Amino acid sequence: MCAFSLQSGALSSEPSLRMRLVDTTDLPARPEGTATESYVVTEAPRYGTTVLEPQPRPRAMPLPAPAARTRRLVSLDAFRGLAIGGMLLVNNKELGPWTPAELTHAGWSGGVHLADMVYPWFLLIVGVAIPFSSRRGLWRWRYALEVLKRSAILVLLGCLINSSYARHPLFDLGVLQLIGFAYLGAALLYWVPMRWRLALAGGFLAAHWALVRFLPIPGSGAGMFTEGQNAIAYLNRAYLGRWGLANLPAVLPTTALVLIGTAMGDLLRSELVGPRGKVRLLLVTGLALCLAGWLWRLSLPFSKSLWTASYVLLAAGWGSVVLASLYFITDVRQRRAWAFPLGVMGANAITAFVAPILVNIHVLGEWGWRLSNGKFVPLHDAWLGFFLRHAGAGPGGLLYTVSYLLAWWLVLFYMYRTRVFFRV
Repeated sequence: MCAFSLQSGALSSEPSLRMRLVDTTDLPARPEGTATESYVVTEAPRYGTTVLEPQPRPRAMPLPAPAARTRRLVSLDAFRGLAIGGMLLVNNKELGPWTPAELTHAGWSGGVHLADMVYPWFLLIVGVAIPFSSRRGLWRWRYALEVLKRSAILVLLGCLINSSYARHPLFDLGVLQLIGFAYLGAALLYWVPMRWRLALAGGFLAAHWALVRFLPIPGSGAGMFTEGQNAIAYLNRAYLGRWGLANLPAVLPTTALVLIGTAMGDLLRSELVGPRGKVRLLLVTGLALCLAGWLWRLSLPFSKSLWTASYVLLAAGWGSVVLASLYFITDVRQRRAWAFPLGVMGANAITAFVAPILVNIHVLGEWGWRLSNGKFVPLHDAWLGFFLRHAGAGPGGLLYTVSYLLAWWLVLFYMYRTRVFFRV
């Protein structure tokens, strides 16, 4: 390897400068880990030639660590799309008498339905994605700023949705706000080794459990666990609700859920475990988490509204089983075609969540349509009524639900084909 070097020579009695081609293989080896070095070769006829040692220049910022190119996981996109599709279905179904119990949220002390798994699964996916989106070569403060920015966007989008429902500016802890705060805590803790992250997740769940079990409630004592009388409801009424922070304690278990997801993401990124070994570990982890949640329910029952530890572990366990199944089918066996519809929704998850809600409120709810009898009704009622009149309550509601989901899938498919992605 050759390079040009600035030389110092002699002309008459005064030094002068000239260029000489220098073989850099003769120069000292560059110290490992330094940024950029400059080699200076000085040549003077009277004094001979001197080769200076390399002088490392101070780094302005750490260079990004060279990361191996990781193949995008089809299973993760499919799982994200499954969660988003589940949210759309649960929130917009109009099945009437045909509505299965699993597509409704379980009542208080009513166990856990499939509809109750969708939200925690999305939180779990947020955690699984953190290892794939984090750049460890950044300064910690730059990484923290990126995390804060993403969290703030999620919180603001959640406030936009809740303000649209309320028809006035409103700050509270809705779905996206809770996701934003849980992501904030878990992403900032991602630099902690995995075993400590899992220990922190267990500590957060134990702290929330202790709060619900042992916080004294005036007039009722500690340990009350009914829908209207429990520690979280008391804190919301007495302190948090007035500031728009009702259910703030849920940040602890939801952050724990995202931290569990980061451990699963680390496993999927690891090169120390083979693909089938990852499937086995995810399955075993899922079954262990389900068992832990099932046992913890003996002390504190499943509750989606309070995010009890038993509910969080059960949801994480089933989520791990679903992820293992999707990973085995799409990334190990390479059977991917069937997952394409889910991947379309997963590629624009934020749009698929926010846009339908805003359209429901401001378009389907506020815009109207005049029927043949002259009655003016909201677009939603006109759309649903069309199917109900022509197919009856059950089939008509099913046709409306299918047409609604298909309409939004086509919108997302168009965005996918035109490479339009809105990501936080």
